[in-house]
Amino acid sequence: MFKHVVGRLLTAPGAPGRCAAFPAVRPASARRLSGAKNEAPPPFDASLLDVLVCPLSKKPLRYEASTSELINEELGIAYPVVDGIPNMIPQEARLIQKTPDAPDAPEPQ
Repeated sequence: MFKHVVGRLLTAPGAPGRCAAFPAVRPASARRLSGAKNEAPPPFDASLLDVLVCPLSKKPLRYEASTSELINEELGIAYPVVDGIPNMIPQEARLIQKTPDAPDAPEPQ
């Protein structure tokens, strides 16, 4: 009986599958996804660089538009930006080649 009552509350009469409580919510199959054909991904909002920092070193990040990544020069890691949203999970970051500031090996005397 309870299952029947809940089912009647959640679906609107005459529109199977539509939620009466949240009529503006569309099912996932009806939503437009950014992976659709002929649709460019949304651009990254550069103003986020003022507030975003690396979660590991707490240092500022640099946006690289050609690879769509946020770069931490100090640690040599790049965080991906997917559909304009930065993915700041350290496990999802990739290692990049760091440019050495100074040679690590001591010079022979």
